[in-house]
Amino acid sequence: MLALLSDLIWAHTPAAHGLEHLRTKAAADGVDVYLFLRAASEAAALVQAHAILDGARAPLRAHGYRPGEPRRERSPGEHSDRHPPSGRP
Repeated sequence: MLALLSDLIWAHTPAAHGLEHLRTKAAADGVDVYLFLRAASEAAALVQAHAILDGARAPLRAHGYRPGEPRRERSPGEHSDRHPPSGRP
């Protein structure tokens, strides 16, 4: 299942979106997808990530997946003034 998900994302991602690597991981509520992108800035990376996931939604649905909305988690060492959502570290 995770390999199919990765393959679908790769197959439907144009080179212009800067996808370098992706990782899929089983999660309690589905699958987490981690995208590693080549981007000029964090803002550009977020735009690219949304474009990648938007482009993969229809093929994922065709294979029985229900894509959720993307969420961004902080990387280790990254700080934020905002509190994390309830139940998240």
